[in-house]
Amino acid sequence: MSQSRLEIKVGLFVLIGLLLLATLLIYFSKGVTRFARTYDLYLETSDVGGIKPGAGVLMAGFPIGDVRRLTLSDDGDSVMLTLNIKQEHRIRTNAVFVLEQSGFLGDQFVAVYPGTNLSAPFLDSGAHVRCPPPFNLQQTARDASGFIQRIDETARSLNATIAEVRQHLLNRQTLTNLAVAASQMRDMSARALLTVDEIRSLIGTNRVAINASVSNLVVFSEHLNQFAGSLDQVVATNSTHLAAAVKNVESASDVLKEVMEDVHAGKGTIGRLVYDEPMAANVAEIAQNLSITTSNLNRLGLWGIMWKRKHQQIEEPVFQPVPPPSKPFP
Repeated sequence: MSQSRLEIKVGLFVLIGLLLLATLLIYFSKGVTRFARTYDLYLETSDVGGIKPGAGVLMAGFPIGDVRRLTLSDDGDSVMLTLNIKQEHRIRTNAVFVLEQSGFLGDQFVAVYPGTNLSAPFLDSGAHVRCPPPFNLQQTARDASGFIQRIDETARSLNATIAEVRQHLLNRQTLTNLAVAASQMRDMSARALLTVDEIRSLIGTNRVAINASVSNLVVFSEHLNQFAGSLDQVVATNSTHLAAAVKNVESASDVLKEVMEDVHAGKGTIGRLVYDEPMAANVAEIAQNLSITTSNLNRLGLWGIMWKRKHQQIEEPVFQPVPPPSKPFP
């Protein structure tokens, strides 16, 4: 065999081996869209949780594509995942995208959960979809650690409170006082039972008198009802007279009001006496003279006054002329 033919055979063998190796690598790699017709979807999330390019995209547990690349936003608040989906697998707009992990320590992947509304439209190529961040086990462990620490602090505070309660409330003196109070309560309950028995005995002994009192109350209430009915009948019968009497009282009050207004205005005899000072003074002087005259009549009599008038001076009323009024009567 010539040297050239041997080199050709060795080259073909190496080429075939490389092709087989490449085929195996493609077959066993995570990329399932190497030679299939695909379209791209852009998945935006605040945290990818360690997912890497080449991770699978599964819908209902079936691989439909993979993650091509990851891009961090300019402000660092979000990450954009470019999903490469096979053309024959269409995803509706109501589907839910979730970043999950296979097993407890397995690889992460993008899970797609189809929606229940089958009439929703399909996502077009290049569509943008929001995705919640994945479950963070470490953050959960840290939160659980803080929660356990708070529980531990609460338990210590509770133990301290129980120790203080035992020291101040459950000591020997307090327990003794509680026992004494319980004994007194028992005695009081026994006395209360005796009192109740006595009340029952008193009621049983005076049952006749109590029944009579109740009967009297019933009779009195009946008489009161009859009186109320009679009063209603009297009012109904004399309603015309009562209305006339009320009207007369109103008329009298109106007349009295007019009289008081006249007096306040100085009209009439009483008004002049009240507001005309000279007339009021004259009336007062006349009253004083009448008082002196009646006093002399009481002491001497009519004949005595006539006899005394001849022999001695007696107290006589002094009449003064009435001056004219200071202002004309209204």
